[in-house]
Amino acid sequence: MKKQVVLYKKLSPSLMARLQEQVDVTLIESLDADGLMKLRDALPAAHGLLGASLKLDAALLDLAPQLEAISSVSVGVDNYDIDYLTRRRILLTNTPDVLTETTADTGFALILATARRVVELANMVRGGHWHRSIGPAHFGTDVHGKTLGIIGMGRIGEALAQRGHFGFGMPVIYHSQSRKPAVEARFDAQYRSLEDLLRQADFICLTLPLTAQTEGLIGAEQFALMRPESIFINISRGKVVDEAAMIETLRHNRIRAAGLDVFEREPLNHDSPLLQLNNVVATPHMGSATHETREAMARCAVENLLAALGGEKPMNLVNSSAWQS
Repeated sequence: MKKQVVLYKKLSPSLMARLQEQVDVTLIESLDADGLMKLRDALPAAHGLLGASLKLDAALLDLAPQLEAISSVSVGVDNYDIDYLTRRRILLTNTPDVLTETTADTGFALILATARRVVELANMVRGGHWHRSIGPAHFGTDVHGKTLGIIGMGRIGEALAQRGHFGFGMPVIYHSQSRKPAVEARFDAQYRSLEDLLRQADFICLTLPLTAQTEGLIGAEQFALMRPESIFINISRGKVVDEAAMIETLRHNRIRAAGLDVFEREPLNHDSPLLQLNNVVATPHMGSATHETREAMARCAVENLLAALGGEKPMNLVNSSAWQS
């Protein structure tokens, strides 16, 4: 008898066929009220879950006594209570690596868009307000040769450093939990304390996971250390930043600009003060949003889940202490 999987993310026909070869699938097409009710009804029989963007807490998962594995179509795992899953020996997997390069592309797109005021000036043209050659009031700032500061030197941080160092001749400084000798050698990167990085970097880029230690890491005190010429980029998680403090900083032009792909609450409210500021480029959490990368993430998630349900150790196991051979 096939095991039961609850799928709450649409898959391509080929991946759906791959999944259905091995397991019986209950598809939740939408996470609206009806979809969530259908999910709750399916949990008692579920051996596996596959999806993204749904907070799975203990109250919900207690409804799934047979659950063996959750395959998240994401890198971040802040929607899951890992201690709870480990106590129940439920395997949690994610999809690192496959989105590294694409997310770093997004980060650099925000660097360029904010520095050169691309969105603001494109809207000026679209609105019919380009009547003469632009002057200093609309000038941007160069990217090449400027200091790139990266907070969180994981896979995405390294990919961002590669683009800055080799593509734009940017000196790279970084802050992370530990020194990265290989990164320092490859990119001529220099380690800094968080405070020194904030004071020195022209572009300050967050590539951190959201954890108890990183939540609210960048607040009023940290923004006060940045220079008026600094540009702030966040492609990590919105809650790493105190959004109210960031809004005040940008509103009073205490830094030059911000490029933001993540926010405290998503989707961003249409009346957010961030959307009233010309020195903000806001995008809809699109870091990995390309056809190629999203398909690769889904494929990785399917293979993770099938391995777990088949008794094999998944390649991308988050809570390794839950594994029993």
